[in-house]
Amino acid sequence: MDDGRRTKDEKIVPRPSERKRTDVLHPSEYIIFIVGPTASGKSEVAYLLAGHLRGEIVSCDSMLIYKEPSVITAKPSTAVLAAVKHHFVGNISVERSYNVFDYYNQARKQILELHGRGVTTIVCGGSGLYVKALCDGIFEDPGHDELVRRELTLRAQRQGLDVLHRELCNVDPQAAAKISISDARRIIRALEVYYTSGMPISRKQKQAKGLGSEFPVRIFGLRLKRTILYDRINARTEKMFEQGAVYEVKELRKRQLSITAQKIIGLQEIGGFLDGRYDRNTALELMKKNTRNFAKRQMTWFRGDKRIIWIDRDDLTSEQVCAVILKELE
Repeated sequence: MDDGRRTKDEKIVPRPSERKRTDVLHPSEYIIFIVGPTASGKSEVAYLLAGHLRGEIVSCDSMLIYKEPSVITAKPSTAVLAAVKHHFVGNISVERSYNVFDYYNQARKQILELHGRGVTTIVCGGSGLYVKALCDGIFEDPGHDELVRRELTLRAQRQGLDVLHRELCNVDPQAAAKISISDARRIIRALEVYYTSGMPISRKQKQAKGLGSEFPVRIFGLRLKRTILYDRINARTEKMFEQGAVYEVKELRKRQLSITAQKIIGLQEIGGFLDGRYDRNTALELMKKNTRNFAKRQMTWFRGDKRIIWIDRDDLTSEQVCAVILKELE
């Protein structure tokens, strides 16, 4: 996200004229992804793109799935939601937990349905794990066996993680080779999958089937210089406070928030103000800081995906970014 962002392997646009095409697809044949850090303008670009292509938007944001919060999750306006069909925005209550397995199964089904009707599908969001699940697939979750997990956890405490790691080497050497001997969570999870399902987790992961293996996928990433992105984050956070973020959090705290909903940025920061631990301005600055840190983590995740066609939008409006993407899809 700094000024030295580009590597020799990254794709930088606009540069459609440099690429030789052997075949040309209609945009509706692609599954189009718009990704990037929070406050990079993904939602607006996706909205404009959907308007040009008469498409529908599939949200890939783990917090937009919740119906009650609107301000602190930067939910699209009522007018935008009415103008372009959005999926996975405001579907469930904050009292329900929601994970990547839920999203993968439901979003995949929705995307296949849209694609089958010839509707251009635009997947938009910054939840990297959700994007990866859709593109690359995710193995069928065998569920959780609390007894098995508890036993493995106790054994790790009594015998040491090295013993469990050696055990994993015996039953699933491929998984063991990728898991650090000090990574208790992943070691225990891999053994839990094996003892619960009878199949190594590495084999299950190979069975995963993502959209990328079935359809032409184009992933566009929106990127800005760090100073510009941080200014956008700060300004948007201030606007959230003006729009009633404090009141929204106060109302949300009256509910039994699920573990996943508790991760919405703003709940803890504003909660500290509501509990009297610090003043309103401190809550605002904490929310800005934590959102900036979140954006850094998002960019770290997305940098690892060489399929992403990056668009440096520092001086580009959303309309101009949309035009670049349309040109790339020609």
